[in-house]
Formats: sequence, C-alpha cells, structure tokens
Amino acid sequence: MPPITDHPLRYELTNELHARPFPTLAAPCTAIYLAVKREQDAAKRDRAADLAHLTALLDRYGAKHPRPGATHYFGEIGRHRLKWESHTEMVTYTVFSEGVSERPFDPADFDVFPDEWLAEAPGQRITSAMIRVVPWESREGARTDIDRWFVPESVAVARVLDDAGVIAGDFRIDPAGHLRFSLHVAPETGQRRIGRIVQRLCEIETYKTMSMLGFARVREMSRQMGETDSRLSRLVGDMTAGSQPAEDTLDGLLEVSAELEALVAKSSFRFGATAAYEQIVHQRIGALREERFNGRQTFYEFMMRRYDPAMRTVTATKDRLKAMSDRAMRAGDLLRTGVDVERSAQNQSLLESMDRRADLQLRLQRTVEGLSVVAISYYAVSLAGYLLYPVAGVMGVSKGMITAAVTLPVVAAVWWMVQRIRRKLH
Repeated sequence: MPPITDHPLRYELTNELHARPFPTLAAPCTAIYLAVKREQDAAKRDRAADLAHLTALLDRYGAKHPRPGATHYFGEIGRHRLKWESHTEMVTYTVFSEGVSERPFDPADFDVFPDEWLAEAPGQRITSAMIRVVPWESREGARTDIDRWFVPESVAVARVLDDAGVIAGDFRIDPAGHLRFSLHVAPETGQRRIGRIVQRLCEIETYKTMSMLGFARVREMSRQMGETDSRLSRLVGDMTAGSQPAEDTLDGLLEVSAELEALVAKSSFRFGATAAYEQIVHQRIGALREERFNGRQTFYEFMMRRYDPAMRTVTATKDRLKAMSDRAMRAGDLLRTGVDVERSAQNQSLLESMDRRADLQLRLQRTVEGLSVVAISYYAVSLAGYLLYPVAGVMGVSKGMITAAVTLPVVAAVWWMVQRIRRKLH
C-alpha cells in the first residue's frame, strides 16, 4: 500500500509558525526599529520593491540576500543583526546591536540605516523607535533613568513577565524623529525573554500607530458625514411633511444612499484593519503581564486613557455610518412604498375610468347595432321590393302592400342575424 500523500502546503503552513522566531538578546544592547508603509493602497503594493529595497541595504553590508518572494529575513549586517518582516500594509526593519551608546538614545545609532538608502524607501516612515536595554542595577537607578529619559506627564512604566524587567516609554517623538523605550533587565532574565519583551514593544508601537490611521480617516470623514446626515434628516422631514414631490425626495434619498455606500466602500478596509490592530495592541500588552512600578501608570492604563478613546471614536463612527446607511435605505423603502401606494390608487382610478368608458362604448355599440338593423333592413326591404314588384302586378296587389308585407319579416331576419353574429364574437 503506497504511503499517504501530503497536502502540497502542509510543510509550508507548518513552518510558517516557526518562521519568525523572537530574537535572543543580552543586556546591554540596543534595538533600532523602522516601519515603512506606502501612503495609498499599501495592501496592494508591489512587494518586489520591498525586497529590492532590503537587498540594497544588505548589499551595503555585504550580507547574503533573502530568498525570492521572502516575507521575512534574519541575518548579520556588519556587527549588527537585522530582522526584516513584510506585513499586510508595511515592512519592518529591526536592527540589534550589542552594547549601548554613551549618550542615551543617541540619534547616531539610527545611522545603521544610511540616509540615501532611507530616501529610496518604497514608502513612508509610519514609525521608528529606539529601544535601550540595560541591566538592572537598583530600583532607584531605574527610577532615575526613567525620569531623565522620558516626559513625566505621559511616561508609562511597568514590571513585566514576573519581574523579568521594567519597561518604560512615553510614546512621544523625540527631536530626532524617533520614539523611545527602555528595558531594565533583571539579572536572572534569559536572552530569549529579553528578545520577546523587545519584540512586544516594537509590535505595540507599530500596531498602535497603524490603528490610529483609522482615527485619522474618521476625522477626514466627519465633516462629510455631518453634511450628509443633515441632508438625510431634511429629506426625511420633507417626506414626513409631504412638502416636496415624492419623486424629488426619492431622488435625493438615492443620492444620499450612493454617497453613504461610497463612504462605506472607501473606509471598510481601514475600519477592519483598525479593529484588528487594536486587538493586537491589547493582546501584546496583556502578554507582558504588567505590574505597577513606583506608582507609575502602566502601558495598559496609558492605552486606556489616551488610546482607547480614539478607538472608540472609530468604532462609533463605523456604527454611525452603518446606521445612516440603514436609515437612508429604510427611508427610501418607505418612500417607495408610499409612491407605490399612490400609484396603485391612481391605477385603480384609471381602471374605474376605463370601466366607465368601456360601459359607454358598449352602450354606444348596442345603439349602433340597433341603427345598423334599421339601415340593413331598409336596404333589404328595398331589394325585396324590387324582386316582388313584378309579382304584385300579376297578383293585382299594389307595390305599397308588397313592401309592407315584407318589411316585418326582413327586419326580424336582420335582427336575428345580428344577434347571432354578436353571440359568436363574444
């Protein structure tokens, strides 16, 4: 018996789960992160251009190339390690370097990405970050570093993964154009765990920024939606008051419905992506298992206060847009029903009028039939008289008597023939 045949995608699908492992990092180290996105239709972009751009960076360091059609890459570039990933709407570059710069978050660390190479990127920077990983020395030392590196008003701090380390970040863009995060690592924390924490920080920042694109779309749509909502309310009011012809109101409702459907089509992908990105942000924060440090707000609390309201605005706008579309559809259905009822009444009146006309026509037809009997009888009597006049001379009867004698039988015969013809037709 031959062995069972594997599905052609079995190994590819299984290996995909292991294709993007967490980096292994040792403190102290630095992570430089960059996410690039096309401005329009990023999900439909030419991914070959992304690979070509990655290859150009690898060539600058003499590193090996990724395989054709790759969606991820991990390799050495000089004294650094590069992790590259292609996502639905963006590509991300993460460079890991041993040690930290003397100046915290030194912009020179970002020079691992040459300026001319950045200028040729097939897209725009959606976010970039610098993550400083240092060994834990003391609680006071970590608190001093956090106070010195971040804006106190918005900094979020938490102990993560059962005291594996303390993460911090203020989610602000520094003068060099990057966000800053720090990780103070406990002595017993393993290198893989350090890599997971750094990866989570990058993902939280990336998906937070990507989901905020939905909020930007909502702000763009708000004015148009307000105007459309006002027009819809006015049309519904006209429909209720009957102040405008139904056909004009229906045309207006159809125009509003078309505008709303265009808005839905234009924003559906962004709304769906925003919901997915928001869920990933909360999942990544939840995976860190945060605990409060030094009375500071955690990442979860920061997101709850500053990020979640924006996401709720996106959700509310999505629901409002759907409600407006349904409202316009219902109003159109009601108006069409009213128009149909009105037209049915008009048709009923028309049918009654046609019935009256048909009755009049029938009466007229019967009158004409009666007149036709007289006319036909007249000509028939005349013809019969011409036939019987010679007989009248022989019989000694006057022409008038002959005419009178044949008139009644002729009229009766003509009437009988007309009635018979009418019965056959009906």
